[in-house]
Amino acid sequence: MDSVPEKFNVAAYLLDRHLDEGRGDKVAVYFEDGTLTYRELAAAANRLGNALTGLGVEPENRVIICLPDCPEFLAAYFGTIKTGAVPVPVSTMATAADYVYYVNDSRAKALIVSAALAPTIGALRRDMPYLKHFVVVGTPAEKGHLSWADLLAGSSPDLEPFPTSRDDMAFWLYSSGTTGTPKGVVHLHHDLMYFMPPHAREVVGMTTDDVVYSTSKLFFSYGRNNSLDSVFLTGAAAVLYPGLSQPEKILEVIGKYRPTLFYSVPSSYAAILNYLRENPGHRADLSSVRHCVSAGEALPSVIFQRWKDTFGLEILDGVGSTDVGAIYVSNRPGLIRAGSSGTVLPGFQVRLLDDAGSEVPPGEIGTLWVSNDGTTSGYWLKHDKTKDSFRGAWFNSGDQFVRDEDGYYWYAGRIDDMLKPGGRWLSPLEVENVLLEHAAVREAAVVGALDHRGLEKPVAYVILREGWSSNDALAAELQEWVRTRTAPFKAPRRVFFVNELPRTASGKVQRYKLRDGLRNGGPAV
Repeated sequence: MDSVPEKFNVAAYLLDRHLDEGRGDKVAVYFEDGTLTYRELAAAANRLGNALTGLGVEPENRVIICLPDCPEFLAAYFGTIKTGAVPVPVSTMATAADYVYYVNDSRAKALIVSAALAPTIGALRRDMPYLKHFVVVGTPAEKGHLSWADLLAGSSPDLEPFPTSRDDMAFWLYSSGTTGTPKGVVHLHHDLMYFMPPHAREVVGMTTDDVVYSTSKLFFSYGRNNSLDSVFLTGAAAVLYPGLSQPEKILEVIGKYRPTLFYSVPSSYAAILNYLRENPGHRADLSSVRHCVSAGEALPSVIFQRWKDTFGLEILDGVGSTDVGAIYVSNRPGLIRAGSSGTVLPGFQVRLLDDAGSEVPPGEIGTLWVSNDGTTSGYWLKHDKTKDSFRGAWFNSGDQFVRDEDGYYWYAGRIDDMLKPGGRWLSPLEVENVLLEHAAVREAAVVGALDHRGLEKPVAYVILREGWSSNDALAAELQEWVRTRTAPFKAPRRVFFVNELPRTASGKVQRYKLRDGLRNGGPAV
């Protein structure tokens, strides 16, 4: 803890420091057809902070940020932290019930929202008793809504950071859990100084010369790591794209801004490859990119190899979490094993434990526990869940891994997703990766289902590539494809052909929805 002073405001460190060190006129943000320098962004953040103070927002008050990737998001985030208040970014793709939950659970005093979403959330305001101020980026649509532009125009561009402690709350994020209500993950001012440098320095070697583009949005932990935490830690520049991350748009953004670091998730890497395969006339230029990074879910080795064959670029796959703060196990340049999550990064400690709490030897599946000073201090109003997830300095990730003799970690799935056909543990990812190697398979997801004897067996959901037709013969062929390439007990007992798979907003397959569909008599996607 000695490296972080007792009085420490992380927004001042990430933003004001660059002005003090002479980078005020350096580009910090590329957005649409314009740019924003560090000095311009700092002024906007200061104006927003002063405006919030003028509205009566006090230190530790929560401020919900519901914006697409844009400079206003960054100004709202940094400006809120500089006042000692706590930004809480939330998804722009949430449901109405979600927004009511976020605002009420956090007891947010102010909400900053885009004009596009203002009518939807504004209609629910009567159900948000703690909310006092409704700030709209764009033209306010309702009486009582405050204009972002007017607030900033009437505020000073100078703001001294509130003298927060390194152990004060800095920001929250709501976890995108697959079951139960979302958890408010609380991070402190010092946390980023421990969870972010290992990836920025050891994995991608980020510098002030880098331009970073992430398809994962700022309101996700992974997206914030990519486009905010690491960028402003190192003095690099971020490319912000507010639209949906469709393959053609992703390639268009890369061609326009020429990023040097590209961050995405496995489903997006696969979608880009499929798009190029189905549109052979499209020319994609990734020559500016020196490193590609993947996280969010395990990257299949077949996608890694196809990407490398297509672009000559390797993908640095890793694993992290909202709770820990950033990626803690990762492949590194020159030290890649396709299909693995890589090795433990400096600054983190991990253990693989069995159900009894004992370390498992190499080659056996265990639950990954992580320790780092940047890990969340706990979950807001979730005391029991906090106790369940922590043992002293150690956090239970809930992820199942196998560690090989060389210290590489191989993801086996969430503990709830693991299968046990015939009394032997089986990772659904293993079967999915084999299915993806078949020429007909575009996407695949595997879950467990009970047979007529009440025994759990693997079942596969498959999306086919263009030109292939679903039929019983192809289903049998895919079953045999798995059977001959792995142990017979791993072959799916049934194959369902579907048009899409249920995914979270961050791209993770929601296997629980597939299991629920099977219990109700058939596929549900």
